[in-house]
Amino acid sequence: MSKTVEEINRKILNKTVRVVTADRMAEIVGELGPERAAAEVDVVTTGTFGAMCSSGAWLNFGHSDPPIKMTRVWLNDVEAYAGVAAVDAYLGATQGSETLGSAYGGAHVIEDLLLGKPVVLRAVSTGTDCYPRKEIVSEVTLAGLNQALLSNPRNAYQKYNAAANSGDRVLRTYMGKLLPGCGNVTFSGSGGLSPLANDPELRTIGIGSRIFLGGGIGYVTGPGTQHSPENGFATLMVQGDLKAMTPEFLRAAHFHGYGATLYVGIGIPIPVLDAGIALRTAVRDRDIDTDIIDYAVPANRRPALGRCSYEQLKSGSVCINGRLVPSSPLSSYREAGRVARTLQAWIEDGSFLLSMPAAPIGGPGAARPLVIQPPPQRPPLFYRREQETLPRPAGARMAWNAERCFSCGQCLGICPVGVFRRDAGWQVTAAREDCTGCGQCAQVCPVGAIAGGDHG
Repeated sequence: MSKTVEEINRKILNKTVRVVTADRMAEIVGELGPERAAAEVDVVTTGTFGAMCSSGAWLNFGHSDPPIKMTRVWLNDVEAYAGVAAVDAYLGATQGSETLGSAYGGAHVIEDLLLGKPVVLRAVSTGTDCYPRKEIVSEVTLAGLNQALLSNPRNAYQKYNAAANSGDRVLRTYMGKLLPGCGNVTFSGSGGLSPLANDPELRTIGIGSRIFLGGGIGYVTGPGTQHSPENGFATLMVQGDLKAMTPEFLRAAHFHGYGATLYVGIGIPIPVLDAGIALRTAVRDRDIDTDIIDYAVPANRRPALGRCSYEQLKSGSVCINGRLVPSSPLSSYREAGRVARTLQAWIEDGSFLLSMPAAPIGGPGAARPLVIQPPPQRPPLFYRREQETLPRPAGARMAWNAERCFSCGQCLGICPVGVFRRDAGWQVTAAREDCTGCGQCAQVCPVGAIAGGDHG
């Protein structure tokens, strides 16, 4: 048999839907078989709650009076990226404080905003005619921001390599504290509860999928960076309204010796459309294998010390070279279970409808290492205005590159003698023979399609 998402959504609205968490589905499939399980269960909810360094938030502060074009922005002395519009900034979760170091970072600012605490905004600018203000210091709150979007480039790994340290000193990493001589193993991910482990072929998860994100509703916006499903390491790019999230499912953290990070709760509902999906949602911890990587080797492709299942990792010890080594998780299985159960309750009470992807995430990704090449010989200035190199035909006061021009039209209103014209389709042309050489057009052209003139 088969079902559609529309049929399941009607059941959700009628409150007749059957929803189970992923950790129960293996038992149901084992008892009933895939076909009967698909008929019995409509939705499987998943969950994960772990450190997701590749996280952050887009913030819009609104315009001050007089206005400012923020060129550098700090929130509680944590710098946010301001190379976008005048009062927008991206705050990265791992960015450290300039006064407190890595013990307080962008993740902590995000958590403070969620807790309703005021955050000190400091911004500077060089000043422009339309944005004359050069500095601003103010307190802001999450409620006072125009928009706050949690926007995470890489979250919810399908699985993750475990970590150990064969060296002779303690290593402090994004995988936590690793003891020398393979004294411990750490691992991340929620195993059989993991969203992508329950839909490894990405049949129901794609661009536009509605998900549980940080205690609110979010969406998958694309494949995560380093998306590599052919190796079992699929990832997701996700986004949601930070104002609708809660600090219980979005928590700042600090790994000593490494830096700040953000724990993110993500849950994805898997619609059980047929027996094939039912079978895949029956995945258990013992079905998911991962490598134990040696972090003592300072290389991008570190060697593996062994391979084990999530069931073995969660047992509390794994075998490396014939010796049992204690293992411990970085992710919270308790909170991952809460994510899955909370999402289950939302669906059962009719407040969360499923959505099929607007587009698939795509095929195999690429997680290639950076190949370092010697830089080419260049002049000290890496960027030179291209219009300075435009050829100037004999007798002309200005030069115009029609191919470089994209017909924005700024030259139309600035030329005092009407050299530039447009046709019905707004294609700009130039009558260069009428040019007087004032150079005003070269000053306004944003792409360097014009050069020359007495003042160009």
